[in-house]
Order: sequence, then C-alpha cells, then structure tokens
Amino acid sequence: MSTVNIGLVQMSCTGKPAENIRKAEMKIKEAAALGAQIVCLQELFTSLYFCDVEDYDNFSLAESIPGPTTDRMSALAKELGVVIIASLFEKRAQGLYHNTTAVLDADGTYLGKYRKMHIPDDPAYYEKFYFTPGDLGYKVFKTRFATLGVLICWDQWYPEAARITALMGAEILFYPTAIGWATSQDESTNIEQYNAWQTIQRSHAVANGVHVVSVNRVGLEQNGAMRFWGGSFVSNPFGSLILKASHDAEEVHVVLVDLSKTDSYRTHWPFLRDRRIDSYQPITRRFIDE
Repeated sequence: MSTVNIGLVQMSCTGKPAENIRKAEMKIKEAAALGAQIVCLQELFTSLYFCDVEDYDNFSLAESIPGPTTDRMSALAKELGVVIIASLFEKRAQGLYHNTTAVLDADGTYLGKYRKMHIPDDPAYYEKFYFTPGDLGYKVFKTRFATLGVLICWDQWYPEAARITALMGAEILFYPTAIGWATSQDESTNIEQYNAWQTIQRSHAVANGVHVVSVNRVGLEQNGAMRFWGGSFVSNPFGSLILKASHDAEEVHVVLVDLSKTDSYRTHWPFLRDRRIDSYQPITRRFIDE
C-alpha cells in the first residue's frame, strides 16, 4: 500500500492497570473509527511510569509476552481490522525482565516483539533496575498495511538504531515513549529539552528517508513531581511535521502518510547511496582515544 492511516493514542495513566487497558482499548476504537489502520500506544501504557523509584514491588506489574494483554489486543486488532503496537513490561523468566513492544497484525496475529536495547539510568528514570537490555536485535514487522520498525523511548536518541532498522526494510519508524519534565524545572529548559527530543527523531526521518511516529504520554505523575510532556508527532521523510499533539491533553489523532515519498526523498537526497560503509568500523568502539 502506498498510503496508510496512522493512529496515535496519547493518554494519561493511573495506578490501576485494568483502567489503563480499558482506556487504551476505548481510544484504539476511537482511532479505528477515524480510519486508522495502524495504532501506536505510548510506552508502558498499562501503568504509571514506575521507574521513578527502585521498588521491588513494581516487578508485579510485569507479564509474559505473549500473555494476557497481548491476547486482549490481538482480539481487538482482529475485531477492528487494525494493527496495534503495544508497549509492555515483560516478565521473561523469574528475575528476568524487559521493556518490550508487541505488534499485533490486523487479523489478530501476534507478529512478535522488540525488546528495548538502550536502557537509561537517570534521576526519576531508573530503568536499569528493572530492565535487561534487549537481546533480539533490531526488528521489523511486516503487517497488512506496512513494514514497521519499532524502537522504544531511549532508543530514539541513537542514530545507529534508526539506521539499522531502516536498512532492514522499515517503511515507518515508531517510538513508543514516556518522557517528561520535572515540575520544578524552568520553562526555558523545558522547551530546550522538548526541542532536542523532537529534533533528534526528525533527523532520523531525514537521514533514512522514512516517516517517524513518536507517541508519548501526558499527565502529572510521581506525586506531582513529573509532568509527562506529550507532544506526540509524525514527521515526513524530510523532517517536516505533519502532526504535533499538545503537551497536556489526552488526544487521539489519525494521520495519512504516503509511503511512496520514501523513494522520492531517497532518490533526490541519496544518503544511502553515498554511505561509506567501508569507513565505519570505528563505530563499534566505545571511544576513539587516538
């Protein structure tokens, strides 16, 4: 298909997973009613963003993948005829957990999962306490409507991840995300951080000639200390925004993207043609001292 309708669900969450899942299902239905063919949810949509603290009790939020939530999303995908991208806390085995996104095709088929490769450890984002780095490598998923590449939040800062996923055939890069501002922070810093976040992802669109879809959560969490900044967006293959959501409201958007644009942009701006892959071996080193 040369065109596809992309649905973005930007929402707030509570401490009750059942409520969050029901809300997500309702908003997926809303997106489907607006014509969405692929619907992307935000990172860890079934819960509050729990990585603000290192608390062993939070491991009880994890589940198997496939598992109960993917089963529900699979049934919904089949009912609506849409692809669903669902970010979940995966319990792989006793004591082994991942930050994982599952992809359900439009007939309800579970196509597989991507495990987050880059795991942050910053104040209020203590993900290394919870998540083992992904070991499935970068992934693409051939769905009814398009071939998708899925990366997760902190992955979005790394051009290598976007490049590899695009080289594997991704026609669209999706980034389920959970990122926010400390409410004690000044507005100029907030603006600078959001602009950096958006700019790096738009640069992946330009460098790889593909659409980029980033879906973030909204709402106050962490007892009011963190305001998740929303701002979900879609970028065309040359970095132009074709959608930008608000910073503070729950929103459902459906955006038509033209996948044929990739060939046009890559032909006129032939970054892939001119790559010097023979010169890139140093990228596998942590740092180049000499």
